[in-house]
Amino acid sequence: MVLIKLDSQSEVNGTNGSPVLSKSAVLHRDLSEDFLLLSSSEGNHLILEDGRRVFDASGGAAVSCIGYRNKRVADATYKQILDAPYCSTVFYTTKVQEELCRFLVDSTGGHMARAYIVNSGSEAMEAAIKLARQYFVELSPSQPQRTRFISRRQSYHGITLGALAMGGHKYRRAKFEPLLMKNVSQVSPCNEFRFKAPGETNEEYVARLAKELDDEFQRVGPATVCAFVAEPIVGAAQGCVPSVAGYFKAMKAVCDKYGALLILDEVMCGMGRSGTLHAWQQEGVVPDIQTIGKALGGGYQPIAGLLANHRVIDGIARGSSVFVHGHTYQGHPACCAAALEVQRIIQEEDLVAHVANMGQLLSQGLKNRIGGHPNVANIRGRGLFWGVEFVSDKTASTPFPEAVHVAMCISKLGLDSKYGINVYPGAGSADGLLGDHIIISPAFNVRKEEVEWIVETVGRLVDDYFATLEV
Repeated sequence: MVLIKLDSQSEVNGTNGSPVLSKSAVLHRDLSEDFLLLSSSEGNHLILEDGRRVFDASGGAAVSCIGYRNKRVADATYKQILDAPYCSTVFYTTKVQEELCRFLVDSTGGHMARAYIVNSGSEAMEAAIKLARQYFVELSPSQPQRTRFISRRQSYHGITLGALAMGGHKYRRAKFEPLLMKNVSQVSPCNEFRFKAPGETNEEYVARLAKELDDEFQRVGPATVCAFVAEPIVGAAQGCVPSVAGYFKAMKAVCDKYGALLILDEVMCGMGRSGTLHAWQQEGVVPDIQTIGKALGGGYQPIAGLLANHRVIDGIARGSSVFVHGHTYQGHPACCAAALEVQRIIQEEDLVAHVANMGQLLSQGLKNRIGGHPNVANIRGRGLFWGVEFVSDKTASTPFPEAVHVAMCISKLGLDSKYGINVYPGAGSADGLLGDHIIISPAFNVRKEEVEWIVETVGRLVDDYFATLEV
């Protein structure tokens, strides 16, 4: 029997009578946790119900890019809600969707042909998977045997079943493995700190990884592969790990050799976060399909999307011309209005260039302040997207046991009024399960003095946590 008291102190009792949930009616991420109540936000601060002000040094999950309570974005969204809050894209389009997609396409210097707007990064990856598959079916002659994808271990591409199958995040996959697609195989990530051999040059490392990818094409059958999928800078799964120079050029060369597509997942690292509007603009390659999200709308509305290049769009256009995919809320007018205004602000205030400048200050500050700490193994990233990896033994780069939850504990400690800072926790950077890291990814308009405060506060946080840690 399950007893539910419908009041502010609700209890749900299991069949054995033990309480498993109290107070909240929300199916939270963790039923054993009492979540902090967010009251409001302004600038770069989150304001809790108990009056605490927390500086959002991670932008949530690298989402907030212009800070909070921006009236321009709120007004643009409100106007669109009054004009047309919803659009059935089976029959109609809206001016705001057309303008946003035109901005996105033009921002690629003519490399991309069309944009597709959805509401989450997982949805964007699902669309990318289906678009890649349909492209090969639409070709003349058709290539229906192309049903496989190759991705990388220690990656994350979304939480829906298709996107989860594409990723290599062991913890998130574990309980759902029997449900996941079996047509995805994985190769090694490009992580210089963890996996580059002693004495190995960047060129030798890239050549080794390119051979591994080529071998995987050969193993599964090169004519069966739709695409290779990767994040230009690995976010949640590894903590802001960029590739070494020349890596993506080599990976694309392998894809081109076998006629497969290159899909780059920029949901977390893109739209200005890494110091250029698109992360691939620093890699010397152009993807066939690109997913975007988070900093696209800065958290003002749930929005993400994909961009497809001329090769892919021309293939569909010459075939059926119909992308067999759709969502009720795709191209949502209010979401498009918010994102378009966010992108206009970023452009008008030259914030992408500011990201590059502040990123240098942040990275150097972190390295100076905590780089020598005995439990800080590696500080890496690009733009305003930086990760700090923690270890129990710095000489051997030994990660902490999974049960210690170092990254989560550091992040929770940061919310104490003594620090008042929000950083983003992650795990798995060493082997997919072990390896704690935090992500520091403040808003694009962060000021110099705020960056300096972040550096010092993270320094105090790290010092204090490890001073009391008992393993």
